[in-house]
Amino acid sequence: MAKLPPRQRKRWRHEVASFGYALQGIREALLSEPHLRFHALATAAAVALGAWLGISRYDWALVALSIGAVWTAELMNTAVETIIDLVSPDFHPLAGRAKDVAAGAVLMTALAAVVVGLLVFGPPLWALLAR
Repeated sequence: MAKLPPRQRKRWRHEVASFGYALQGIREALLSEPHLRFHALATAAAVALGAWLGISRYDWALVALSIGAVWTAELMNTAVETIIDLVSPDFHPLAGRAKDVAAGAVLMTALAAVVVGLLVFGPPLWALLAR
């Protein structure tokens, strides 16, 4: 395999470092945000339940997309709140509104994930209980 030219090596190192920064951001959010820790526990519970119930690949896709959407919404909410706290340390109605809207996005995403969870996990759990 040919050696990469210096310019491409530098770009490759930059791209790899970007993943490290992203993982560091997730780590920081997990350490500082109680809601994200709750989502981490819910993720673990959903994965364990899916494995125990032996859900289909299609159902796994729905669960994975729901988990990813909730995590993305929560991380974006954290970013919005952090930026607002930086630029508007004192209360301002527009800052409060922006935070409320970002939190509302998380709530809507989480509610949609609950619906997916009920649709995916509900029937097999009901079948087990009906035995």
